[in-house]
Amino acid sequence: MVCACIDIGTNTTRLLVAEPTPGGLRELLALRVFTRVRRALGPDGTIAAPKLRELGDVVAAQARAARELGAARIDVVATAVVRAAPNRAELAAELERRTGLPLRVLPAAEEARLAFVGATRTWTPRPAGRVAVVDLGGGSTELAVGTVDGGVAWSTSVPVGSGLVDEHVRGDPPTAAELAALRAAAAAAFATVRPPPSDLALAVGGSATSMHRLCGAVLDPPGLDAALGAVTAGPCEEVARRHALDPERVRLLPGGLAVLEQAARILGTPLAVSRGGLREGIILSAIDQER
Repeated sequence: MVCACIDIGTNTTRLLVAEPTPGGLRELLALRVFTRVRRALGPDGTIAAPKLRELGDVVAAQARAARELGAARIDVVATAVVRAAPNRAELAAELERRTGLPLRVLPAAEEARLAFVGATRTWTPRPAGRVAVVDLGGGSTELAVGTVDGGVAWSTSVPVGSGLVDEHVRGDPPTAAELAALRAAAAAAFATVRPPPSDLALAVGGSATSMHRLCGAVLDPPGLDAALGAVTAGPCEEVARRHALDPERVRLLPGGLAVLEQAARILGTPLAVSRGGLREGIILSAIDQER
């Protein structure tokens, strides 16, 4: 059974098309567009009309690509930036008109649960003991702790993500003062978060995945410091060419690194980068429902 998920986030709109395997999922297609919804928000969080039309274009194109690959089911979901938008119903109507697909705006707890499913069920070997999953987005970061068999026992949503750069960074590359401001904002956001202990901590999301190229599969303090040095060593375009990353991702990475640094601190353990996350969790849950 081929399934697809289109995920509208604060910075990107992503498509994953996959089919089940004995060990999890086999990716058939992955697409990403930097739609940067956060930049098109009014003072009250309303998404501007041109951005609604742009999202309609992007989601329609991704839905066509999924259907061409034989996707029997396509889930369209949205996270933090759309959760907070007063006109999210307008976006849902635009997408349904363009694609015939309903939009599901995920509550934070459900986003955390699905990211946990995607991270833990695609991790090899199968995680034993208690696992923490950090789902780093553009506008929020979801944390979940639980076990593979028992599911999520604790979760929370922290209202910061890689989009912190929009508030604190103007330089290219960022100045030392701007980096300090990023770290201070992330520390303040996590100040009261007290997760239960875990045996393994996994990081998911676009910024976390990009870290794999910069500092390897484990995000510990030396690795995070090295990655920050790498992404701020020059202008975004230059760093992007050097590390084969998208310039827009490079611009966002200092914010993501500041958040991941705080997540690792409160969990008390380095973060391992997981290749599965929210989209994988949605597809795996859809396959479970069909069985």
